[in-house]
Amino acid sequence: MEERARSCLLRSKATLEQDIKASYLMDHMVSDGVLTNDEEATVLNKVTRREQATALLEVLLRKDNRAYISLYNALIRESYGDLANLLHSDLPLLSPEGEKSFADGVSPSVQAILSDGGVPQRPVVFVSRPALLNLIRQKLYQLQKTPGWVTVFGMAGSGKSVMAAEAVRDHALIKECFPDGVHWLSVGQCERADLLVRMQSLCFRLEQGQSSEASNRPACSVEEAKERLRFLILRRFPRSLLILDDVWDSSALRSFDIQCRVLLTTRNRGLTDSVSGTRSEVPVENGLDEDKALEILALYVNGKPQKLPEQARSIVSECKGSPLVISLIGALLREFPDRWSYYLRLLQKKQFKRIRKSSSYDYEALDQAMDASLQVLEPEHQNLYRDLSIMQKDVKVPAKVLSVLWGLELEEVEDVLQEFVNKSLLFRDCNQRPYLYYLHDLQLDFLTEQNRDQIAELHKKMVRQYQLFYNESPPRSGDQECSYWYHFLPYHMAKAGLSKELYSLMFSLDWVKEKAQVMGSAHLINDYVEYGEILDKENSEVRLQFQEFLSLNGHQLEHRPFPDVVQLALSQPACSEVYRQALMQAQRRASRGQLYLDWVNKNNQDSLSRLVMHPHQGSIYYACFSKDGSKIASCGASKTLRVCKTTSGEKLLELQAHDEDVLCCAFSPDDRQIATCSSDRKVKLWNVERGLLIKVFGEEHEEQINHCQFTNTGRRVLLATCSNDKFTNTKLWNPNKKTSQNTMFGHMEPVNHCCFSPNDAYLATSSNDGTLKLFEVSSANEWKSIDVNSFFPESDDEVKAIVKCSTWSADGSRIICAARNAVFVFDVETSDMLLEMKTSRLSTIQYCHACPNSSLLAVALSHYTVELWNFETSKKKAECNGHLSWVHCVQFSPDGSLLLSSSDDQTIRLWETDRVHTTSAVALKRDTDVLFSLSDVTIVAADSRNRLQVQTASTGAILYESEELPSRIRCTCISRNGAFVSLGTADGSVQTGRVKVRQFLKNVGWRTLQLLNLQRDFVLALGLETGTVQVFEVPSGQTVKLSGHTRTVHHCQFTDDSETLITSSEDATVRVWKWRTGECLLLEGHKEPVRKFHLLNSSSHLFSWSFDGTVKVWDLNRGQMQQDLECHKGAVLSCDVSSDGWLFATTSADRTAKVWSSASWEMTFLLKGHKDCVRSCKFSWDNKRLATGDDNGEIRLWSMLDGALLKICSRETKDSMDSFHGGWVTDLHFSSDDTVLVSTGGYVKWWSVETGESLQTFYTMGANLKKIHVSPDFSTFLTVDSIGILYVLRKVEGGGL
Repeated sequence: MEERARSCLLRSKATLEQDIKASYLMDHMVSDGVLTNDEEATVLNKVTRREQATALLEVLLRKDNRAYISLYNALIRESYGDLANLLHSDLPLLSPEGEKSFADGVSPSVQAILSDGGVPQRPVVFVSRPALLNLIRQKLYQLQKTPGWVTVFGMAGSGKSVMAAEAVRDHALIKECFPDGVHWLSVGQCERADLLVRMQSLCFRLEQGQSSEASNRPACSVEEAKERLRFLILRRFPRSLLILDDVWDSSALRSFDIQCRVLLTTRNRGLTDSVSGTRSEVPVENGLDEDKALEILALYVNGKPQKLPEQARSIVSECKGSPLVISLIGALLREFPDRWSYYLRLLQKKQFKRIRKSSSYDYEALDQAMDASLQVLEPEHQNLYRDLSIMQKDVKVPAKVLSVLWGLELEEVEDVLQEFVNKSLLFRDCNQRPYLYYLHDLQLDFLTEQNRDQIAELHKKMVRQYQLFYNESPPRSGDQECSYWYHFLPYHMAKAGLSKELYSLMFSLDWVKEKAQVMGSAHLINDYVEYGEILDKENSEVRLQFQEFLSLNGHQLEHRPFPDVVQLALSQPACSEVYRQALMQAQRRASRGQLYLDWVNKNNQDSLSRLVMHPHQGSIYYACFSKDGSKIASCGASKTLRVCKTTSGEKLLELQAHDEDVLCCAFSPDDRQIATCSSDRKVKLWNVERGLLIKVFGEEHEEQINHCQFTNTGRRVLLATCSNDKFTNTKLWNPNKKTSQNTMFGHMEPVNHCCFSPNDAYLATSSNDGTLKLFEVSSANEWKSIDVNSFFPESDDEVKAIVKCSTWSADGSRIICAARNAVFVFDVETSDMLLEMKTSRLSTIQYCHACPNSSLLAVALSHYTVELWNFETSKKKAECNGHLSWVHCVQFSPDGSLLLSSSDDQTIRLWETDRVHTTSAVALKRDTDVLFSLSDVTIVAADSRNRLQVQTASTGAILYESEELPSRIRCTCISRNGAFVSLGTADGSVQTGRVKVRQFLKNVGWRTLQLLNLQRDFVLALGLETGTVQVFEVPSGQTVKLSGHTRTVHHCQFTDDSETLITSSEDATVRVWKWRTGECLLLEGHKEPVRKFHLLNSSSHLFSWSFDGTVKVWDLNRGQMQQDLECHKGAVLSCDVSSDGWLFATTSADRTAKVWSSASWEMTFLLKGHKDCVRSCKFSWDNKRLATGDDNGEIRLWSMLDGALLKICSRETKDSMDSFHGGWVTDLHFSSDDTVLVSTGGYVKWWSVETGESLQTFYTMGANLKKIHVSPDFSTFLTVDSIGILYVLRKVEGGGL
């Protein structure tokens, strides 16, 4: 820095330190390239404003003349005029080197060249667009050695002229490429006479200094002016640049085709096709990004971008950052700075005429600028362009859609669209093929306003053209055109007022199937919500029926291969229009040989949840509502963050958030930002609307970050995070800073969860050290500590009770925390425990959340359920079943009306708080047995209260219900010829008994008595988890209890004569009971638990298999072991015997199956190929095939002639449970003709035995099916899922309703 300038700075130092705000000045100086970001950060780290000013001046005193000039300019820009005057007299002069290196490239010598050439000065308010400027300059450098054309094109008001002028404000560019000068000429829309005047003016400017007479005489024609320009450029200014601004037509452009260097701005990119020479193009984007646009507005009102009102962002969003609109409104705001809301309303109402000239722009108002572009089109094309009024904002349309709309050949449509694109009336997305076309929001708003009275007719034209084109079948191509129709056809119908057509479309199961296959279910649900008011005028019940069907089954429609929608719809209530249409279609298809199953007892089941979403591939660790309740954010093992609509689950945003599992996400108080934290030890802040990364906070945590949460109110926004760090495990962050604001010290082990009190005064933390701590947010000091571990007397010092999470009551007076299987409620002031609530000892609590407006507490459990408790009374109010794996998170909506839960099963379920199931709902256990009769099916099972139930399958009528038993029921069976029920219990006892007729009458009345009279030998059998086997004899009601087993009874079965009962147990024995007398035959020999046995048809021999890898054959008459076969190295998991008795098969955890001869007791075939435990097997009825199923979900069919593999029955890809069958294949059955195979896993599937292809799939609400009971004619199927729902499925027969 020159000594004179340095001395002036030192003299003025005290005054500057006292008055300037360094942060404001440094923004400009960083832009000038005088300060680095690190230097700015160093200055800002100083505590007080004066210290920052001192630090800034010390930095500048070490720099050159440019720093002094940059400071002077910054003072001027920030309205420190009096301080700038202190520096003015000692401003240094820049050397030529200094001119070249000055950041904006505008040196005094360059400025003189531009002024002489008529280049417009930089606008008063200007924000650089570096990428665009660099691209223009790069193209201009190509003109250094040869003449040519550079075309800068874009829509009206995109900033073409400003950028063209700014591009030549570059010292190096002028000196190296255009040393003979730059000459600017505004052309515009002009007649030939006006063009001549403009050319004469340019010639006059170039002829300055010449004395010849010819030069003083103006050219008389455009041709003469063209020749004079050619002469002047070639002779006097051969290395000059001619800038032609705002050229509209090619005839005007040809007048400048004089083999010179030309920079051209236009709305029509195709103009240079009519001239000679090299050509290059630079497209100008339609709008500025939000930060640039806000910077311009801030400059107009002399403020800071971050301090602009909220309406500023809305204005930028509404006009999509149009430089023209931003400049017009900014200039208006400079005069009327309080009119933010007013100008926003003008934009929203499309009142463009009132956004009038307040700048040097050529048109009086915004609408005139728009209309000027339109008037250059041919009348026919103007009409076609008018049709684009019905396009939606931000929607890109393929040419095929417009081909349908206009009734023209595709190639002809593409030619028309090319003309629109060339004239910047339309934009083309070239990143996709075929190309997609779209309008800028301002263009669309202008068209909509211009054609307001014709909009409905234009939408009607779109619908009619679609119906004409697709009158035979809907589009199925799966391309962009197909997607457009499925997405927007209801929109066009609604806008056209075609309500009847809309009803017909959306109340059609065919439309649901077609659209779901192309778009997914969320779009469909959103349609029923968005157009609900119109649809409800026709039939609100039907609208709700379709919406509920999609809400509860939509996650199934995300599966690939795509499920059968008709089969899904057959699970709807019989009164539903969805079911009615499905049944009609199923009957028609059944007539053609297709298989469909009707869930005949479905009306006994209530809807469990309001909406089921499948947002991620992988476990969902956390989900939360936005503060306004309209959105749900979720994250998990997929490493992604997803935001969707609460009403429909429609995706609003999805992004790859972290490199490892995303463990938590949280909305900011204003819902504009989302924070995420991850196993990768990073905390990130995202913009919700645009999906952009705002900030990555400094990596101050050294271990995984478990949880993050914003303060509840926007008064002082802070973000809290907690991690697995040993000491620095809880931190507070200011979203505007990269480093943490405070660290809370106190926990010495990982902190799992943190949450702010309702008033944000305190932060609660839950830790592995067994404590719950409360910290003061203002000071970061520990306020209270509660030793939760002390409430578990069985805990020791080494294994403490882990406190998983905490939540505050709505008034902030109580803090609630979860540890192990218990929830504790503490008084905040006294730290006294007020209540303790304990869930099942078999489960652990993963999360809890208190309702914001009631005393309800939601608890997420590891055994797949969500429970609702009243934390005032310590009573459980409801239980929400439906998840198929651990539930990681629960959260109430801000108004408490909804509850969401997220799980390892990759779903989020949304529940209506007031309508969830109460504890009075009774579920069945999966250990069942059935008896098929001509008139009905009887099922015997244990229920969730450990009672034995006997009920009819079709109506659900309970025929018998026992008292609650003291130990868990583990198995049930029913005598095949009718008099007895048996159950086995966990205590190893077996009970038998009779059922009295009056017990049936008391429950179901006269209909049951008729049934008993018709079938006197009607017998029910069941086995209970307690280990007891009970036999209930009809009609005497006698009960017999059989004791002998010392451990859990796993299986029980009557012989054909019902006089003998056989049981197997975990005590490694099999017992054969004469149950009437209590006489028992003990079969010993297995060394590990006997899971099951198979009774041969003669009832004289029995196969039993065990975890010890052996199969033993018993002679029941003599009570002796006939054969002891060591079949496998691992546990034997299943066994089956061929119908002729000559073969039997075993499967094992060693991943093999084996087939054995009953004659020689030798192995016949070793079947290899399964990749996991082989859990089930079944011979076909003709004994020619064996089916085996494994824990990977795969089924294999083997030939029993040579042991060869015939078919593999499997999906192409694994499902959401990482299986080919939703879980283990647990049961298999062939149809009587051996053409169809049914299997159970996570759901029920039917397969073609011949081809191995899937014929049908029935998705149950729960999962982990244990077995399926099949009627002899293969028409009725019964199973119970993991949440206790009974399914009676009946094959749909062909025919009409």
